[in-house]
Amino acid sequence: MTLFKKSGFIALLLFGVSSTLTAQQSRTNTSEIVTTAPGLRDTTWRQYIQTADIRSMGLDTLSRVNFWRKVMRLSPDSGVLSYAANRQIYFSCPAEYWNKLGDEGQVKFRDSIRQVHNLPDSAQLLFTRGKGDFYDAAGVVPQIDRAIPIFLAQEVDPFYAKAILLIESPGKLQKSNVGAYGAFQLMKGVAVKMGLKVNKYVDERKDFDKSAWAAAKLIRTVCIPYTNAMLEKRGISYCGEELWYKLLVLHVYHAGAGNVDKVLTAINPCEGDIDLIMTMWKTKAGSFGNASQNYSQLAIAALLELDDVILAETRKTGSLIPR
Repeated sequence: MTLFKKSGFIALLLFGVSSTLTAQQSRTNTSEIVTTAPGLRDTTWRQYIQTADIRSMGLDTLSRVNFWRKVMRLSPDSGVLSYAANRQIYFSCPAEYWNKLGDEGQVKFRDSIRQVHNLPDSAQLLFTRGKGDFYDAAGVVPQIDRAIPIFLAQEVDPFYAKAILLIESPGKLQKSNVGAYGAFQLMKGVAVKMGLKVNKYVDERKDFDKSAWAAAKLIRTVCIPYTNAMLEKRGISYCGEELWYKLLVLHVYHAGAGNVDKVLTAINPCEGDIDLIMTMWKTKAGSFGNASQNYSQLAIAALLELDDVILAETRKTGSLIPR
């Protein structure tokens, strides 16, 4: 969910909001939302999004990424045992089998895994149930096709629409335990600030087009400007087309600029690259905790899962779907 709540708006004070940006936000309203969208199988829009960088950098081979891909595919009645430090999977089994071991049996099983794989006694091994009932790369394709032209209308890279829809609330309309709602999981305060109506009578976050418009506006007017400000403050050069930069913007969307700034301070990077993102996966600061660390890992895994869906569809139908 998008945790831009207080931390995000404190970041506005931290970096300052230009009068131009404020005026731009006040002029934009939901009447500007693009109401037309391509058909559910219209593949023209997908050519704007590519995952070639993920593979060329070898991110598809990382244990953390493959852990999440495995979890995304498994049903809740199955699970995996992984090393918490790097998410290397050492065992997969039905959840019922794991539960039947009981506490004592699970302790002995973990000890045997450590011994077989020469892991230290302190190695934390976690059992994680599958989340295939939540993640649905194939089911979210129609939403991606619908969101891309809305993002393009605001001159926002549709990469963000694709990643957010795949991991926030894929193909579902539900409210998180902290109040984020809609396909883009916007908090009430954020949605209102972006121009949506949210009160006891109406909640425009459930309107897909309006929610997409608000999410694109949030990225354009808040996430990207403050990502740039944080990098410039540290003398780090950047290009908006690079994968590491886009993943950093996604972290700001999820955790808020204030929390991302804290984790960058803890890391104290000299340059921006994919190594910075991977260091964020292992660094906690402020409210940038486990869920925040996982966010870009989930994005990479989900994008690769979607790649497989598109490839399977291509082989099945014989049509070329741009990737």
